[in-house]
Amino acid sequence: MAEPRVDWHTYFMNIATQVSSRSTCPRKHVGAVIVRDRTILSTGYNGSIRGLPHCSDVGCVMEDGHCVATVHAEANAIIQAAKNGVSIEGAEIYTTASPCWPCFKLIANSGLRGVYYGEFYRDERSIEVAKNAGIALVDLSAAKAAAKAAETAAPGA
Repeated sequence: MAEPRVDWHTYFMNIATQVSSRSTCPRKHVGAVIVRDRTILSTGYNGSIRGLPHCSDVGCVMEDGHCVATVHAEANAIIQAAKNGVSIEGAEIYTTASPCWPCFKLIANSGLRGVYYGEFYRDERSIEVAKNAGIALVDLSAAKAAAKAAETAAPGA
């Protein structure tokens, strides 16, 4: 019997997870996938500035507990789309970790209308701003946990 097909959120989050495997900062591997109408427009992972040494090779540049040598996955996905002339207006982004505040601002100003993330990461400022800006901000780990709890509680499960 064939495995059931995964839903679209799982499909795109699985791809974001695979993209994160290219990350070059050992502190955190993050992947992002920009999607519109169930079509992938762009991807990005956190890594050094193009052409410069990777953190994994020369170490991280730390400021206030953060590596500042890397460009974040969400920013790289937006940059890749721009570099290739791909409009992302009205699209959604799937990212393995919720965006930091600077990346959230890029997401909002780039015209992305939804953010789906696999784990919450540090910054809560984007939650209220997303509501006010009409941007969906969806924690897929919470949805997955709720579905699993419902499945466990169901009789005959």
